[in-house]
Parts: sequence; structure tokens; C-alpha cells
Amino acid sequence: MKFFENVAKQIFNNEGIKILEGHVAYSPEEAVAICSEMGVPVVVKAQVLTGGRGKAGGVKFANHPGEALKVADEILGMEINGERVKHLLIEEKADILNEFFISVSIDRAERKPVIMASKEGGIEIENLAKTNPEKIIKYHPQPLIEFLPYEAREIARKMGVSSDLIAPIGDIIWKLYAVFEKYDCEVAEINPLVLTPEGLVAADAKLEVENDSLYRHQDLVKMLRYKKKAVDFVKLDGDIAVIGNGAGLTLTAMDMIKLNGGEPATFLDIGGGASEHIINQALNIVLNYDPVKVVFLNVLGGITKADDVARGVIKALEQADRKVHIVIRLTGTNEKEGQRLLEEAGIPYEISMEKAAKKAVELCDELSAE
Repeated sequence: MKFFENVAKQIFNNEGIKILEGHVAYSPEEAVAICSEMGVPVVVKAQVLTGGRGKAGGVKFANHPGEALKVADEILGMEINGERVKHLLIEEKADILNEFFISVSIDRAERKPVIMASKEGGIEIENLAKTNPEKIIKYHPQPLIEFLPYEAREIARKMGVSSDLIAPIGDIIWKLYAVFEKYDCEVAEINPLVLTPEGLVAADAKLEVENDSLYRHQDLVKMLRYKKKAVDFVKLDGDIAVIGNGAGLTLTAMDMIKLNGGEPATFLDIGGGASEHIINQALNIVLNYDPVKVVFLNVLGGITKADDVARGVIKALEQADRKVHIVIRLTGTNEKEGQRLLEEAGIPYEISMEKAAKKAVELCDELSAE
């Protein structure tokens, strides 16, 4: 069984191989929320079980949340070698000084594991194997004898890396072989292993486990299951983003916008009991959606607490690169505390949904007339 990069990296990290900070997104809105929270340039990577995704356009960079929304929308749903992209890995963009290649697999001819390593890693490794095979070091560990750290360091030395990298690269080779043995792998690979100012990091990861051994690794199989989206998001043709806590409340807010002559730009249901984090995520989505001129946030607090809503709003507006006007209807559980927090932050609110919707449309009309 093949495992997605995000799962392979979790396994490598658990075994002591350093990885970059990264999070999985199943939709463009989750991608922009993750990028906003990370606060750094990111790489958006298609999660597929086939090779060649970089050349196929499945790996793109984003310097800010708005760009993350755009590239995530481009990558999700695309086909790479016949495989449809269903989720993404949003990962910190590395400051790469050098790239290396390390792989452990089965050599069928020798009936032994084989470690392959090169000081020239990256997407051209297959061409390197054809044009300059001598640059790829091959070593066959004895399967019935323990593979020792000094053997791994000797492989690193033969790679031709600088003396200060022999020990750390050797350590990663040794740990990768340990992963290969522990999880009954057919392939365990890092390409590229990158050198950054902070040290060596697995920038990509490949893991294939022998099918007949999966009964011993059910924890790995469970890691492949998709999670439910935190919010339900639909793009529309207007310029007023509508957010509500519950599908019915969100649809009612959209009706009120249309009744007052406006056009919704989004349907975004954050659900009942939405936390501060979910509020922040939802606002990050619409604040980075270009057609949006005004945000109408319609919250009737039941299990959703008004003070959590206020904190999420304040945090999102502080982090936003793009300034968008927001109109809030906030009432219900802990409403006094939530309203106090908004007042202290200088953010206006309404208690009446009708008044808030009318205000959102009027504000959008003023902005359109400018």
C-alpha cells in the first residue's frame, strides 16, 4: 500500500527525521485559513500516490493567504497521471541551500534491501540515474544483521558531501532504514532531503508498505481517512460575503441581503457551537476572496458563544492583509461580553438581523459608487 506524503512525513517525524511545519487542507478555504495561521510563505502540494506532480503543476508557492486560495483552487480536482487530487499539504516554504536523495527499497535481483543515495536530489533524480548512474551510491545491508550507524555514515561519505554533513546525513540514512524495517516497507524515500540554515529536513517523503503486513500496521491505515470539513463554503456571484452559524440562519441572512437589493458572494455555514478558531478560519476565507467588498456575519448564539465569536473576529481582522468592511449581527449566549469586546476593538455590531443586513447592503453600495 502506498501512503500520501503527509502520512509518510508524520511517520518519519515520529522516528526522528525532521520535517517542515505543514497541515492538510481538503478545500481552498481550509488552505487559506492554514496559510493565514502559519503567517509565512508556503508551498501548496497535491497529495497523490503517483509521481511527476511537480512537472504536472501539482506543487505551487503562495506568499500570502489570497494567493494560497487561488493556487489551492487550481490544484484541487486536477488530474495527475490519472489520479484526481482530493487534498493538499500546506507546508512552510523552505530556504533550500542544497538537495540530496536517499531511498531504501528491495533489490529483487539481489534479494536484499538496497540503500541508494546521492548528493544531487530533486525532480531530476530519474534522469541522473540514466545519464550519470555513478553519482548514485548503492549499498546492500545484510537483512539478518543489524544495520549500524557507522555503515550509514560511510554511505554519506561516499556520496561526496562535505565533512560536516557526513554525520547528520548518516544519521538520517540510519533512521530511514529503521523506518523501512519497522513498517515492513517496500520503499521508504526522501527526495529531496534539503539542507536549510536550520539543518537537514525531509522536504518530501515516499512510503510503500507490503500489503501482506498491513494487519500489523492498522494505525497507518487509519491515518488515510479523510476528516470532515470544519465549515461549509459555497462561492456565489455577488460581493457581500454571508457567514452564519447554521445553514438555516445563513440562508435567512442571504435572503435579507437580497431583499435589500444586495447580492451574496458566499454561503459560509460555520455550524452550531463554532469555536473562536472556526470563526477566525471562516473570516480568513472570505477576507481573502477577491470579489468580497463587505462581510455580513450573522450569529445567533446558542451553543455558539458570542464572546468566542468576538475574539475570532478581532484576531482575523488583526491578521488580515486585505481590509474589508464587516457588519456583525451578534446576540445570544454571552452577548454582553462579546459586544463589549467588539466595542473595545472599535468594531460596530447590530442586534437586529434586519438592520445588519440593510447596513451591509448600504455600505456595499457606497463602496461600489466610489
